[in-house]
Amino acid sequence: MQIGNKIFDLNNKVYIMGILNVTPDSFSDGGTHNTLDTSLRHVEKMIADGADIIDLGGESTRPGYTVISDAEEIDRIIPVIEAIHQRFDIPISIDTYKGQVGEAALNAGADLINDIWGFKNDPYLAEVTAKHKVPCILMHNRDNQNYTDLMTDIYQDLEASIAIALNAGVSKDSIILDPGIGFAKDYHQNMKTIQHLESLQTLGLPILLGTSRKGFIGITLNLPVNERVEGTVATTVIGIMKGASIIRVHDVLENKRAAIMTAAILKGESWISSI
Repeated sequence: MQIGNKIFDLNNKVYIMGILNVTPDSFSDGGTHNTLDTSLRHVEKMIADGADIIDLGGESTRPGYTVISDAEEIDRIIPVIEAIHQRFDIPISIDTYKGQVGEAALNAGADLINDIWGFKNDPYLAEVTAKHKVPCILMHNRDNQNYTDLMTDIYQDLEASIAIALNAGVSKDSIILDPGIGFAKDYHQNMKTIQHLESLQTLGLPILLGTSRKGFIGITLNLPVNERVEGTVATTVIGIMKGASIIRVHDVLENKRAAIMTAAILKGESWISSI
């Protein structure tokens, strides 16, 4: 799959997506990188630590988050996208569920749409993705935790998102799936989703796993958000073993090293994006 000017072999290699939140209220790092200078320094560090993609978010989607206007979100992200695009040679993912925001981001130089609602909140985002011929990440999400059978329901919900994408003209070979850890799932549902992640492989699309510093890790280890690196690393290892090919994290260096070691054991050194 081509993302930006780079080719990603998502069937045979593992890649690290580094998180950049330019928000004042994200659950883990809100306010830490919400100036242009701090954002660029963080991007530079993540690249040095081994990030393959930068995922930029302009609105927090933590539980109970405050929705901001399209204009405010655009104002937050566009200068950062333009600066990253100018200074670094790395694909940029835009974490948004809004069509107008996605369109502005792609026009500014973003390379990938990452939608926490899997095109179900704003179908225009699917049209934007198709028009710009860029890849997308469709995450599992819903407005309740009422599952008949958890993995079957996740599978079917993702099928619905895939159908929206295809009907809008998005190419199937440009779709990545995210099981949505931490979204519309309680503690046990999050754990079960990771335990059975391999069942989503039958959808025939690459899988991204995003567990970084999330609440279920804090519950398991009884640790605050800034002490969940080791717990995140454990989920990275399990995720790769169960078929994930992109790992979305805050702590790039630690997870990159864990990914390299895990992939080397499972598949040999050729399975790694870079060593």
